[in-house]
Amino acid sequence: MYAIVDIAGQQFKVEKNQQLFVHRLEGEEGSKVEFNQVLLIDDKGKIKVGTPALEGASVSAKIVEHLKGDKVIVFRKKRRKGYKVRNGHRQYLTKIQIEAISESGSKKTKAAATENISNEEVAAAPKAKRSTKKATEE
Repeated sequence: MYAIVDIAGQQFKVEKNQQLFVHRLEGEEGSKVEFNQVLLIDDKGKIKVGTPALEGASVSAKIVEHLKGDKVIVFRKKRRKGYKVRNGHRQYLTKIQIEAISESGSKKTKAAATENISNEEVAAAPKAKRSTKKATEE
């Protein structure tokens, strides 16, 4: 079973017990994190695709450690002008371990969501204007 999940703006294909590096997440080492933006789940050939995300699906993970990535050298130069700039950058990363992939959780149905809106709120909502143009006769 694998899932494609959106973590910190990036999409990852994850499986249970997989370890991966993502952009720095808030939380202490050893704490649990849950990702609700699950875009796709494949369970033994049975594929479920969300539009854009699956409702009720989630991926839970544990933060293993916080660290910094390898240094990336940024070198800029203009030829024949004596202009050279050398900068370095190290990205803050978090190493996580996927613990579980859940297809369904606390689903909120469309009917339950519409019950929360009262009739008064619907009556108070502005109505769309109709066009008053008449068809011209030729």
